[in-house]
Amino acid sequence: MTARGPLGPAPRIFQDGRFGCAAHPPARLIGTPKASVMAKSNPFSFLQDVRTEASKVTWPSRRETLITTGLVLLMVVVSSLFFFFTDTIIRWTLGLILGAR
Repeated sequence: MTARGPLGPAPRIFQDGRFGCAAHPPARLIGTPKASVMAKSNPFSFLQDVRTEASKVTWPSRRETLITTGLVLLMVVVSSLFFFFTDTIIRWTLGLILGAR
């Protein structure tokens, strides 16, 4: 059942557990059951899976981390200076226009 508003029927926001509307029904995933069922696993199996996935990650070297950190800090300083001088110029210009001292 949909509610009526001044522009016609309101869209059906939540339909059958998925988002969608009357004009565009939600897409169904192929091969998935209606009710999602999580696989039951014990904590030991979960920790093994986490360790396996973590071993697949390519971690940055110490040098790469230091270089990236330095570049981030440099960009923070450059951005701070840019906004400080921009703010100062705008304040000075508005002071001239409005005649404030």
